[in-house]
Amino acid sequence: MQKEHRTLLWAAGGAWLFDAMDVGLLSFVIAALAKEWQLNSSQMGLIGSISSVGMAIGAVVFGILADKIGRKNSLLCSLLLFSIGNGISAFSTSLSLFLVLRLLVGAGLGGELPVASTLISENTPAETRGRAVVLLESFWAAGWLVASLLAYFVIPTWGWRVVLLITSLPAVYTLILRKHIKQEHEPQLINRKISLGQRLATLWSETYRRRTIMLWLVWFLVVFSYYGMFLWLPSVMVLKGFSLVHSFEYVLIMTLAQLPGYFVAAWLIEKWGRKLVLGTFLIGTAVSALAFGTANSVGLLILAGALLSFFNLGAWGALYAYTPEQYPTAVRGSGSGLAAAVGRIGGIVGPLMVGTLIGRQVSLPIIFGIFTAAILIAAGAVLTLGEETMHQALNQ
Repeated sequence: MQKEHRTLLWAAGGAWLFDAMDVGLLSFVIAALAKEWQLNSSQMGLIGSISSVGMAIGAVVFGILADKIGRKNSLLCSLLLFSIGNGISAFSTSLSLFLVLRLLVGAGLGGELPVASTLISENTPAETRGRAVVLLESFWAAGWLVASLLAYFVIPTWGWRVVLLITSLPAVYTLILRKHIKQEHEPQLINRKISLGQRLATLWSETYRRRTIMLWLVWFLVVFSYYGMFLWLPSVMVLKGFSLVHSFEYVLIMTLAQLPGYFVAAWLIEKWGRKLVLGTFLIGTAVSALAFGTANSVGLLILAGALLSFFNLGAWGALYAYTPEQYPTAVRGSGSGLAAAVGRIGGIVGPLMVGTLIGRQVSLPIIFGIFTAAILIAAGAVLTLGEETMHQALNQ
């Protein structure tokens, strides 16, 4: 990978890290808010779901904007919205106000992710493109690691408001992005006059219909399971009898397993191809989810959680690499954004489902069994409907 490509990867990766830090901290903030505001399980699930509503809106809006005003401008706007919303949410005095602000934060976060992956995909040679996007996604693990450390050292002493103020700092990072994302990084074949209706027609045309069905199904099921499981991890640990502080410790250990998951996926994706890596890591995620839901000791919980982190985040990296490669330049931002938006619908359903089922005293093995089934269906969709795009030039 050339120096220019590495510089762009690090610049976009920083934004990705901050987004991951927010998502990671949210799971800990929810657990802290539950104690401070006496929230029930349904209200806790609602916080995660409203964030996903915002992410769905942001993925559509900023994905379309990426095809109209360019990748750079769309990326900067999404990051600013995310940062400002987080800063204000630190001063929330009620659940209702917090939910409104989380909607805005989610919109910024949901817009940044597909635009950043599209930007990296378009500016990396075909032979290393998949690896570059998976490495971009690896910044997500670094963000979760920072979130775990902040949650462990900051929340018990200074509270959740301080960590939310910290997550507003990415606004300053937009200055770095402005410097390192240049005009030559923008694709020259963007047709800014194409209407939304025309973009949708292209995505559902005979040429791209099968790809769109596959992507929307996989995104929905992967995001449904990810947010349903990971936003509830600290709370699930508490439900299994561990204290809040100890749950932070265990989740920190499990989070460390995300990085090798990314690096293994990044290495394999240019050797095995997108389909096989994504399918394999999804199957590994499904097995790990079932093991986590049925674990009954600290050792088994940590082992299953580490494997869940390893396989699930490796699958995420492969999915982000695979998605932009499915569409031509003119609708690539819109296609990636809409696929991510459909996924965010799953992110709405997942946390709400967990909160509702826990409230009805449904056992954790059954809940995680649902996620296992969902992930296996996603793996089947990739392996049967997906087309391999490894080392192929992006369709202009």
